[in-house]
Amino acid sequence: MKVNEIRNMSAAEMEEKIAGLKEELFNLRFQLATGQLENPMRIREVKKTIARIKTVQREEEIKGNA
Repeated sequence: MKVNEIRNMSAAEMEEKIAGLKEELFNLRFQLATGQLENPMRIREVKKTIARIKTVQREEEIKGNA
């Protein structure tokens, strides 16, 4: 997911997306532990996407307080 796509989301959409990604990350880690994970790079992608969304949220928070 690109940063421009994230910036176009509302705050509620971002929260919903983070919740979904955290659930996916949990499932990926579970698959990794049981040896069923087919694409280990997906864990990295999900973690980076969560970080991108949180960064945009923080930027908007700072902009709102300034």
